[in-house]
Amino acid sequence: MAHQRSIAAYRAEMGPHYDFSALWDKHCEYEFATRDVDATMATMVAEPYVNHIPTMTGGVGYRQLKRFYQHHFVHSNPPDTTLIPLSRTIGASQVVDEMLFCFTHTCEIDWMLPGVPPTGKRVEIPLIAIVKFRGDKLYHEHIYWDQASVLVQIGKLDPTGLPVAGVETARKLLDETLPSNTLMARWSQSEGK
Repeated sequence: MAHQRSIAAYRAEMGPHYDFSALWDKHCEYEFATRDVDATMATMVAEPYVNHIPTMTGGVGYRQLKRFYQHHFVHSNPPDTTLIPLSRTIGASQVVDEMLFCFTHTCEIDWMLPGVPPTGKRVEIPLIAIVKFRGDKLYHEHIYWDQASVLVQIGKLDPTGLPVAGVETARKLLDETLPSNTLMARWSQSEGK
């Protein structure tokens, strides 16, 4: 955190000033819209890394990450994949993006559901990306989502008796008026106390 604060102070005073939001948007365009691996890699430093935290997929270093993007990510997302932006925080050297990640499970998605054959089910999940930059290039991505919610939505995890939810997590994110605490059996016991 001290490094972040120092970079922020130096950049505010001396620059350079990079548009991290635009750089991240361009990277995502290459990944999901044009599906261009070489263009995607060109937005990154010489030795980048990506870590999809729930499934430990991604790559470290140019060769491994390009292999991952080419054979297990960029061309492995369902055609109807959409990213719906919800919030973005831009720091001195990173972007934190909150979005809904939506798709129909019509193909095997190595990075999110490795080894799980297509179910044809619709999935909508909150997803967080923490994207670090070095200069005007992406250095790393840490991507987080609730894997239990994905598994519930594709019918691979029965939520009965478990503190997990399916598409309700996405619905609640979009509509704060939906009820909270629905998984807490003891919630009703605290009413009026």
